[in-house]
Amino acid sequence: MIVSFDNVLTSEELAAMRRQLLDTDWERGISAGPQARLVKKNLQIPENSDVLRDLRILVMRALNRTPEVMSAIMPFKIIPPNFNRYTVDDSHYGRHIDSTVRPLPDGSYLRTDVSATLFLSDPDEYDGGELKITDTFGEQTIKLPAGSLVAYPSGSLHEVTPVTRGDRMGCYMFMQSLIRDTEKRRLLYEMDNALRRLRARQGEDQPELVELTGTYNNLVRLWSEC
Repeated sequence: MIVSFDNVLTSEELAAMRRQLLDTDWERGISAGPQARLVKKNLQIPENSDVLRDLRILVMRALNRTPEVMSAIMPFKIIPPNFNRYTVDDSHYGRHIDSTVRPLPDGSYLRTDVSATLFLSDPDEYDGGELKITDTFGEQTIKLPAGSLVAYPSGSLHEVTPVTRGDRMGCYMFMQSLIRDTEKRRLLYEMDNALRRLRARQGEDQPELVELTGTYNNLVRLWSEC
């Protein structure tokens, strides 16, 4: 399931984040597996950066207050978000699949079920730099407004095409979902969307809505891994 969300960041948060990103130091990105590292040519904020902690907190707060994102991904663990930058100097990320297992700061590990990109540059600020994802429906090309997020299965073949003009900045992250199976996660997301629309239209106290909400929660209980 590939799903996108607009305005995950407010305009004020986006402006503050961009000021910090433009004023910090970048290094050639190295946070990739051995195979992906061969095709990874971009810039990344290093772990010892003074601004990285504050940027990560801002992104996590934005995710936590966006129920649609939580519903689609149902995150169990999230690797601290990282930030990358693509410029015109041969900067791109060739076709690859994200590593299956990644370490967390506490020494434990995370299974990558969902990858996500939070766009921090608007489409008219750069040419190229499209995120291309290949899934069962074919190849999808994604280039979203700044502040928008796209989430997709980590096992999908994907790439970022070369930037030929301007500057593409973004935040990327990897998540382990409570619901490991992509199809089950999609069904629950569709069901939750329908339930939220019904609540908005009919209120919370309709007996049928209460029963359906119970069915949704019992499916989560049945399918979740934690």
